[in-house]
Amino acid sequence: MANGGGGGGGSSGGGGGGGGSSLRMSSNIHANHLSLDASSSSSSSSSSSSSSSSSSSSSVHEPKMDALIIPVTMEVPCDSRGQRMWWAFLASSMVTFFGGLFIILLWRTLKYLWTVCCHCGGKTKEAQKINNGSSQADGTLKPVDEKEEAVAAEVGWMTSVKDWAGVMISAQTLTGRVLVVLVFALSIGALVIYFIDSSNPIESCQNFYKDFTLQIDMAFNVFFLLYFGLRFIAANDKLWFWLEVNSVVDFFTVPPVFVSVYLNRSWLGLRFLRALRLIQFSEILQFLNILKTSNSIKLVNLLSIFISTWLTAAGFIHLVENSGDPWENFQNNQALTYWECVYLLMVTMSTVGYGDVYAKTTLGRLFMVFFILGGLAMFASYVPEIIELIGNRKKYGGSYSAVSGRKHIVVCGHITLESVSNFLKDFLHKDRDDVNVEIVFLHNISPNLELEALFKRHFTQVEFYQGSVLNPHDLARVKIESADACLILANKYCADPDAEDASNIMRVISIKNYHPKIRIITQMLQYHNKAHLLNIPSWNWKEGDDAICLAELKLGFIAQSCLAQGLSTMLANLFSMRSFIKIEEDTWQKYYLEGVSNEMYTEYLSSAFVGLSFPTVCELCFVKLKLLMIAIEYKSANRESRILINPGNHLKIQEGTLGFFIASDAKEVKRAFFYCKACHDDITDPKRIKKCGCKRLIYFEDEQPSTLSPKKKQRNGGMRNSPNSSPKLMRHDPLLIPGNDQIDNMDSNVKKYDSTGMFHWCAAKEIEKVILTRSEAAMTVLSGHVVVCIFGDVSSALIGLRNLVMPLRASNFHYHELKHIVFVGSIEYLKREWETLHNFPKVSILPGTPLSRADLRAVNINLCDMCVILSANQNNIDDTSLQDKECILASLNIKSMQFDDSIGVLQANSQGFTPPGMDRSSPDNSPVHGMLRQPSITTGVNIPIITELVNDTNVQFLDQDDDDDPDTELYLTQPFACGTAFAVSVLDSLMSATYFNDNILTLIRTLVTGGATPELEALIAEENALRGGYSTPQTLANRDRCRVAQLALLDGPFADLGDGGCYGDLFCKALKTYNMLCFGIYRLRDAHLSTPSQCTKRYVITNPPYEFELVPTDLIFCLMQFDHNAGQSRASLSHSSHSSQSSSKKSSSVHSIPSTANRQNRPKSRESRDKQNATRMNRMGQEKKWFTDEPDNAYPRNIQIKPMSTHMANQINQYKSTSSLIPPIREVEDEC
Repeated sequence: MANGGGGGGGSSGGGGGGGGSSLRMSSNIHANHLSLDASSSSSSSSSSSSSSSSSSSSSVHEPKMDALIIPVTMEVPCDSRGQRMWWAFLASSMVTFFGGLFIILLWRTLKYLWTVCCHCGGKTKEAQKINNGSSQADGTLKPVDEKEEAVAAEVGWMTSVKDWAGVMISAQTLTGRVLVVLVFALSIGALVIYFIDSSNPIESCQNFYKDFTLQIDMAFNVFFLLYFGLRFIAANDKLWFWLEVNSVVDFFTVPPVFVSVYLNRSWLGLRFLRALRLIQFSEILQFLNILKTSNSIKLVNLLSIFISTWLTAAGFIHLVENSGDPWENFQNNQALTYWECVYLLMVTMSTVGYGDVYAKTTLGRLFMVFFILGGLAMFASYVPEIIELIGNRKKYGGSYSAVSGRKHIVVCGHITLESVSNFLKDFLHKDRDDVNVEIVFLHNISPNLELEALFKRHFTQVEFYQGSVLNPHDLARVKIESADACLILANKYCADPDAEDASNIMRVISIKNYHPKIRIITQMLQYHNKAHLLNIPSWNWKEGDDAICLAELKLGFIAQSCLAQGLSTMLANLFSMRSFIKIEEDTWQKYYLEGVSNEMYTEYLSSAFVGLSFPTVCELCFVKLKLLMIAIEYKSANRESRILINPGNHLKIQEGTLGFFIASDAKEVKRAFFYCKACHDDITDPKRIKKCGCKRLIYFEDEQPSTLSPKKKQRNGGMRNSPNSSPKLMRHDPLLIPGNDQIDNMDSNVKKYDSTGMFHWCAAKEIEKVILTRSEAAMTVLSGHVVVCIFGDVSSALIGLRNLVMPLRASNFHYHELKHIVFVGSIEYLKREWETLHNFPKVSILPGTPLSRADLRAVNINLCDMCVILSANQNNIDDTSLQDKECILASLNIKSMQFDDSIGVLQANSQGFTPPGMDRSSPDNSPVHGMLRQPSITTGVNIPIITELVNDTNVQFLDQDDDDDPDTELYLTQPFACGTAFAVSVLDSLMSATYFNDNILTLIRTLVTGGATPELEALIAEENALRGGYSTPQTLANRDRCRVAQLALLDGPFADLGDGGCYGDLFCKALKTYNMLCFGIYRLRDAHLSTPSQCTKRYVITNPPYEFELVPTDLIFCLMQFDHNAGQSRASLSHSSHSSQSSSKKSSSVHSIPSTANRQNRPKSRESRDKQNATRMNRMGQEKKWFTDEPDNAYPRNIQIKPMSTHMANQINQYKSTSSLIPPIREVEDEC
């Protein structure tokens, strides 16, 4: 009994010991958790030795079971024993993965066996079919066919489902894209839930109905399960699909959630695998059209792979370190947060290893051994590449953010320090007081340091972005659709102008393709390339699109200088913004710079001017408002508008007329809009003319959008519309509009003008007919002609000589007034240009070189009206100073030449040119009707020359006697001020001038091109040549347009004002009496010095003030009306030819300015003249008709004296007291 009792006691003690062991294990797990009930080891009073033994045995094995105990709370209905169930969660994933893999492999095996069996059976049946014959085969075909149809139907149904599932997950449709993006977003959401739950123990008891995060995670995983089913159905290869990374992620994250709900337990487990979904981040961004470039896609790929690997590895370390090793009964665990594990993985990958956090478990350390190999390799390869991609990102690769209430323009093309600085200098000039425009530069090359510094100096108004206008993405970055305009700059110094124009045309096409309504202003180098812009459907000049052809304008400026020397300088200064530079000393620079500060502006005229004639308004503006108005925009009855330059007194100002003014400031031009006769009539100070309180006429109507919006206004005029678009403006002159009986007598077989009536024309000539040898040129006495020196060769880019010749062949010159043009240069080059020149009269070619003095003497360069030296377009020279070497050498060569005075009656004039109404010679060496005659030139310094320069700085080499600093701007140098040098760089200002006022370009082109029209441009685009047209009243009316000329003051009607008179008095007299509009002075450089030997150089004074004092040697720039009578007062004389191949003719034009009295009797005189002409036309069959003034083409040339009208006879007799007619000067005339 004692032993039994002892046994019992021992048993009880053993039981107690077991209970104590239970309590200790429970306290080791968690101090606050409840221990298991220890009374289970106590026996009843009737316990036997067997029960004691059983209890003792139970107490021995209890500690091993207690090692799996988890925390338990009274709120969570968990297993009463508190046993861990991590293996259940892991088993669910393993069973799912391996079970599915086994089923797939089993299915493939069975399918393979079935295929093999069917293949063998098919062969047996085929053999039986052959042996049994056709009769037996017919009976067995029907069931086979029925089976095949059933199988085909089944396959079709399964294929449809498979295709539908494939479309749903492939992001090919909107639904598919939404589904893919939603799956990715939910995966990131599940990962975030994992981050939240990682702060809890690895395994814990949780109630599904009370745990909010578990409910959300359950919903996410249900969606993942459905998406997994879609992916499984759409997969072509089920085995490879089962082994994909995304499938493995689903295997180890979705089933444990369902187990968690069933067991009311939560196991953190492998939920960190959701981080592997980040690898698809770049695909999602591509679906959303966020990533578009290869660099950005590659960068996001590297970042997503690196981060997903990093987070996934940190999750595994967090699991094993917080759980411990299973073979150590999970006793070697350590409490690490997830973010501490992230930190541990980073210092491990970077090989730093601080040692403050490290792995203690065997599993953790084993994982770190393998991870450090792959992680180090990934860190060493991915991180540098990521840094390189980030570092190589474009510094200027952002997007423009539009500012509310502020417009912006996009400037692209040739973006360099020179082009940008010239553009900004003019665009942001202080005289433009209304510049509220931001400039966005777009170029595919990042700016250098100098250009970057320039952008930083103007950072408030300038932004730069790196990209190309040929890329729609880059156009979207600069917000081209909301830009006010797009400006395209050209490389003026490129070696291949046609290639540069092609590049700019492609830029226009790309921009117009992206946004057809954008306004584009582009620079073009060659005139013939403008035709390609007309092929762009959305190119519309009515919406503000403009092409600034540099060759057309450059050669047009030079051509106008052949008619009025110095005009190129004046016009270049007018559309360029120049600040006023005040000089106190009485030097030529003082007056020149005062004129340089003038620019061209437009402003609507006040209603006080309505009904007044143009000369009246022009005089009022000049005298009272201190403004010079040179043109207006006239709207015809059909609402079409034209720009009319000095239209004359027959035109009355309409309401809403736009005026073109020359002034020094935009504020001054406002006076023309604010002027009120009632309030400002007695004001003498123009600065006091400001807006008054009088009620003004509202003429800005809704149907006139062109009045309010310069961007969308119809910028017509000489270039935009045909001059006959406004019939009301035709002067009813019998010379222009003959009667019906006279029209019947018109010689319809003779074509003297082009089809538009704007230029003189002749039938095409072979180049051999116009080539002169040196001896022929020497025997042909050339005088008053234009010598054009060209250095181009067979490989040079074409200059476009047509743009030089066209202004000199404008139809507002009579035929005898046309200056003969002689080209001196390489015949190989001129043959390439001849196709565009063969329809112009009075053109000759001397093969040779401008550096040969023999060639220059052969063309009588000392008797020419102008010598033009054109650049060779050799822009491939590295040293920019050598680009103009030929032009500079030719200029210096001509200036150093000496000539004798043995020409006799032939004289040369280097100081001015004969305007209409003036005679150019006199036998007694006195001026005729105001034209100054210069004695014959004995030195080349006095020969009028204009030299084209490529590089502005080379202007210092043209004049050896000036003191210009090499760093001086071109417009401040003496050669440019004198009109003897011209550079294409001055045309850069036209870009900004055209943007702010698109009418300026139309006005400039009308002045310098001689009257180009859209019809003519379309014709040249089709045929690349002028087309002759018959002389009709409409085409002849086109001749009635003003032109630029120079007027001398030494003698004639204005001689009394030439000696100490005021410029304002001259302005008013010329305007009232002769409808001549004066706008500048061409003055001798040393006119202010009273020295016996003055320099013959002249300089330009633009728009001098009213009280400006005149000197007798001044030449006045003026806009003169077309002289209808000049062609009728000419006597055409022939002269015997020096050889059978060449002939020359002496002709003279007696031009007079009609007096006021005669002007009143003008209609009556014209009636009598027409009657005389009508009677003479019947008996003068061999002569020209009355409406033409060209010489006859017949050979030999007979003396033909044109009948002179009574009106002209009165004019000539009026001035016989001061001068007499002289024998006509010999001219070389063309054969056509």
